[in-house]
Formats: sequence, structure tokens, C-alpha cells
Amino acid sequence: MLYGIILGVIVLVCVLLIIVVLLQPGQKQGLSGGLAAGMTGGGGMGARRTADLLSKSTTVLASVFLGLCVLANFAIDRGGAPTQSAVQSSGVPVTQSTGSQALPMPAQENSSASTTDGGDAETSTPPAQEN
Repeated sequence: MLYGIILGVIVLVCVLLIIVVLLQPGQKQGLSGGLAAGMTGGGGMGARRTADLLSKSTTVLASVFLGLCVLANFAIDRGGAPTQSAVQSSGVPVTQSTGSQALPMPAQENSSASTTDGGDAETSTPPAQEN
């Protein structure tokens, strides 16, 4: 719930920050601005306060945005934060093999006690007897 509120405020601050940045006048700095703008007079003396207001509001909105993003990280509902990873909680045993050693095949139960090669068959359980 708190995360949703913070996320809504972040979106609102983002929109305001975009508007404030787009309203700012160009600084006339850079490759072409420094060469061509050097000859202009002091026209726009009244626009200086507007530029200061937009600059300060950009700084404030950016700081609020950063603070809300950090706060949102702590407000995320993690649902009890599991102590095990997803692999550990799956219950599948992890075996490590070294080199080119083959993993042993799982034991299969045979329906008959004899084998085709004539050797002794090892079974873990004897065949069931019917009454």
C-alpha cells in the first residue's frame, strides 16, 4: 500500500521535473552558442529571476525524486523475505561432478529377478508374494 503511494508521488514528481526542465531557457553554452552568443546585448534582464526559479525548482524536484526512489526501495513488501534461495527451497539435491566422470544412473526396479547377462541381480526389495 505504502509502495503504491510512493510510486504515485514519484510519477507526479517525474512529470513536474520534465516540465520544469523543458521550460528552462538554453544556456547558450557549447560549440555554436559560445561563438554566436558573445555579441548579444543584455536583452532579457527580467528573465534572470525566472531562470533562477526554474533552476532551483529543478534541484528541489531532483532531490525529492532521488529521496523518494530510495524510500521506495525500503517500502517494497517482500512478503517475509525467504531465508533460502529458490534453488535451495525446490528440494532438488545438487550433486557436483568433477571432470568427465559420469553421474550414476538412478536405480530402477525390475519386475523379474533375473538378468539377461546371467549374473546375479541385486534388488532392493523382493518381489511381492500373493496370498
